Amino acid sequence: MQTSRIPGFYNMTVEQRRELLAKMESFTEEDTAYLFSKEALSTDTADNMIENVVGTFPLPLGLGLNFLINDKDFVVPMAIEEPSVVASASHIAKIVRNAGGFTTEATDRVMIGQIQVVGCQDFYIAKEAILHEKDNLINAVNAAYPSLVNRGGGAEDLDVRILNEEPGSKYSQMLVLHIYINTCDAMGANIINTMVESLAPTVEELTGGKVYLRILSNYPDRCLARARCVIPTDLLGSEEFSGEEVRDGVIHAYEFAASDPYRAVTHNKGIMNGIDPVVIATGNDWRAVEAGAHAHAARNGRYTSMTEWSKDDEGNLIGELELPMSVGTVGGSIRVHPISSIAHKLLNVDSAQELAQVIVAVGLAQNLGALKALATDGIQKGHMALHSRSVAIAAGATGEMIDVISQRLIQENEIRVGKAKELVEEYKK
Repeated sequence: MQTSRIPGFYNMTVEQRRELLAKMESFTEEDTAYLFSKEALSTDTADNMIENVVGTFPLPLGLGLNFLINDKDFVVPMAIEEPSVVASASHIAKIVRNAGGFTTEATDRVMIGQIQVVGCQDFYIAKEAILHEKDNLINAVNAAYPSLVNRGGGAEDLDVRILNEEPGSKYSQMLVLHIYINTCDAMGANIINTMVESLAPTVEELTGGKVYLRILSNYPDRCLARARCVIPTDLLGSEEFSGEEVRDGVIHAYEFAASDPYRAVTHNKGIMNGIDPVVIATGNDWRAVEAGAHAHAARNGRYTSMTEWSKDDEGNLIGELELPMSVGTVGGSIRVHPISSIAHKLLNVDSAQELAQVIVAVGLAQNLGALKALATDGIQKGHMALHSRSVAIAAGATGEMIDVISQRLIQENEIRVGKAKELVEEYKK
């Protein structure tokens, strides 16, 4: 079994890291050729993925290390351009690993398809007509995708809501059906859309109304993943701060986000800093995951923190994160994009449920990394040290000059492109 604990990985050269990856049993020569290629995604492949292609846009692909989740090791591929994210997630994962690792769970893979009906003569009679035929409608929608049913998935339930029924509402009254569909290991967008579209004529006949939208919802509140960690304070301290001070600082920072939407947006953006890179690397729809996550943060009528941080009776720091997670391990661009296929090999997840659990664990780790930094040294100390390399490159530094210019920027505490250009010119003399 692969281990996610690789000491010194950060200090290796890119070539040394690649050599290590190439030795993993799950990798083929073709995999390594794609991963190390300057054009991992060919223009021909890209041209078949979207319209009006003129090229490709690579992102840095790093590895989140040290993740121990439900007693299983995970090397986590992360595609992101922002400095410090991969380092922060890996650092926190090491702390949590020493505390026993993350514990996670996930619900069944139940997504939602919506059917909108307008123009009913009596919306309440229309609703009852739908509910009366509930079993027949579920059977009919499953008949539209028998292969999904054969894999153990398919429509499982149905409910109906009437929207804008209050007198004087500025919006049209409408009936909305929710079809709850288990998509197994697929993201399921095309599956769901096909299934709900097949039901439209029957729904119109039953309700006497007109069907307009037949489409999935990106807020799958029956498809949830949860992560939890318990960290003793002796694993949180540093030379400058005691473990208790760090714990309390993290909790106070969380309470700020839980109380104030202005802070919650930035707090939750930090969580998504960990989640999105994994979703992107694995070929999943990060926009859908983002939308669902933010909707979940506002599910009680007020936008608030996605995570919860507290302490138990022993004084341990407790972190929890629950999010809807509409990700898959088959279908879509997952197997079309060669790097996404390799990312799945690296992760070695058994199912879409397990992938969802890994993703929320990374989000929880990234959140703690940000809160821990904010509560102690401030977020800029580590972030700007890594950012200095990007600034040096933007100023024209290459090769070994990058490290030299980066260190000078840090030493002089002036990490900006103008200063870096001055140092580059000085270095060249």
